[in-house]
Amino acid sequence: MRASLIQIAVSEGESVESRRRRVASLVRDQSGADLVVLPELWTTGAFAYEGFGSEAEPLEGPTYEAMAKAASDAGVWLHAGSIPEHTPDGTLYNTSLVFSPSGDLIAAYRKIHRFGFDKGEAVLMGAGRDLVTVRLPETTLGVATCYDLRFPELFRGLVDAGAETLVIPAGWPERRRSHWTLLAQARAVENQAYVLACGTAGTHAGVPQAGHSIVVDPWGEVLAEAGVGEEVLTVEFDPAKVAVTRDQFPALKDRMLGLDAPRR
Repeated sequence: MRASLIQIAVSEGESVESRRRRVASLVRDQSGADLVVLPELWTTGAFAYEGFGSEAEPLEGPTYEAMAKAASDAGVWLHAGSIPEHTPDGTLYNTSLVFSPSGDLIAAYRKIHRFGFDKGEAVLMGAGRDLVTVRLPETTLGVATCYDLRFPELFRGLVDAGAETLVIPAGWPERRRSHWTLLAQARAVENQAYVLACGTAGTHAGVPQAGHSIVVDPWGEVLAEAGVGEEVLTVEFDPAKVAVTRDQFPALKDRMLGLDAPRR
């Protein structure tokens, strides 16, 4: 199976519409891939909080239309990263879109863990409630976004729902890049799953991005890793390795659930 992670550079001098057209062209260029992955909030920049409200769009808005067409033109499964979504009741969400090779919207995932503590995304956007998996012909995707990477229980839930390949678009800052790599490998090892983590390049509202999109196999081995600039990271991987790994080293079967809390 071939996956292409498009590590998009988000620059403040480029309009959202111009970037949308450019990214659609990049997706079309990946016509030989099975799966294409884009980063988190690539239309606005993950740290450009002041633009979330003005650039938010309905689920089936201009980014949906452009990415559906690009997926269909390329004939690929497309995880189109995430957009700031606004709903009829005025709530904003950080929402990921997954399209089939025919351009149909197969899944939408609203980010559960919002970054910022008491500011930024954490106060501007609502929290999703639902885990999302997507069945492809060769593997089942488990969908998460950026800050979700720090919460292993979410990924356990995805694995319990059948996920074999964990796809994580992000706008991860350069100052915590070591965490990005460490956590991507940890999620792969503990869940015996592939991790496809796609970040951004450039600077979002003064915050340099880590880049370094990464693909990790179920043993925690890094199959491919990008640099810091805009780049298309393409990798071939064997989805059958997940079942082989889980059979040869059946650690997931030894999980102890429902343990009692310590007595005080």
